[in-house]
Amino acid sequence: MKVGFIGLGRMGGPMAANLAKAGFSVTGFDVLGTVVDGVAQASSASAAAEDADAVVTMLPNGDTLRDVCDRIVSTARKGALLVDCSTVDVDSARHAHRMASAHGLLSVDAPVSGGTGGATAGTLTFMAGGSDQAFDAAMLLFRVMGKRAIHCGDAGSGQVAKICNNMILGISMIAVSEAFGLADKSGLSRQKLFEVVSTSSGSCWSMNAYCPVPGVGPASPADNGYKPGFASNLMLKDLKLSQQAAEAAGAATPLGALATELFGEFVGAGYGDLDFSAMLPHLGSMARER
Repeated sequence: MKVGFIGLGRMGGPMAANLAKAGFSVTGFDVLGTVVDGVAQASSASAAAEDADAVVTMLPNGDTLRDVCDRIVSTARKGALLVDCSTVDVDSARHAHRMASAHGLLSVDAPVSGGTGGATAGTLTFMAGGSDQAFDAAMLLFRVMGKRAIHCGDAGSGQVAKICNNMILGISMIAVSEAFGLADKSGLSRQKLFEVVSTSSGSCWSMNAYCPVPGVGPASPADNGYKPGFASNLMLKDLKLSQQAAEAAGAATPLGALATELFGEFVGAGYGDLDFSAMLPHLGSMARER
């Protein structure tokens, strides 16, 4: 199976490499000229898509997705599959679907969860939107690049699911960070708080699996100077997408809005390249105002 892969960054590069290791014939393109073992280099996005059975995209934003999609749909062969794994706004995802359909392509919007570690290990979770036929065709790729794929519904529903998930994640990390800050200033051991919350009603992924405290719980970016598994500037991007979607849908998301504000302040202070769990020391340095 011939696969064109467009966007070979920190996520796309390992995903393309895993497809190549599994025996797919992968041709990739990245504007930075990134080289990935086992992946042939194309001179352009259109060249990567030409004659491919499937085209996978992993791009930074909706504008880039629209531009790339508009370029590649006319060169991709009829009946080919477009799988967009970017995290973008819902309108851009649906634009990609419309363009693919107009040129006789199947399409799936399939943003991922699992970070760079999951991309490298091939353990990502895919949240997919599109037709049953397109989803079934994409499963061959999903099984190699991830451990789970959920068909969320029609075009754009994968992006909605991803946006909702990451809004919860951003809010919960702030809540966990605030709890540790309160514990610190009230004389409670961080380890004891972890032991209580991780087995009680406050249990959540941000506490149990990705604890923002160094030396507490399973290994996490906190144990490596907050070197990012998921950078704060990417969390801010996803939170902004959640508020854009909430505005369009008329949904009340007051905690999502506040999380967006707090991560905006954090990134604006120059910490966008730190892991989003570095919100803990940031909040710990703040005086009580809210």
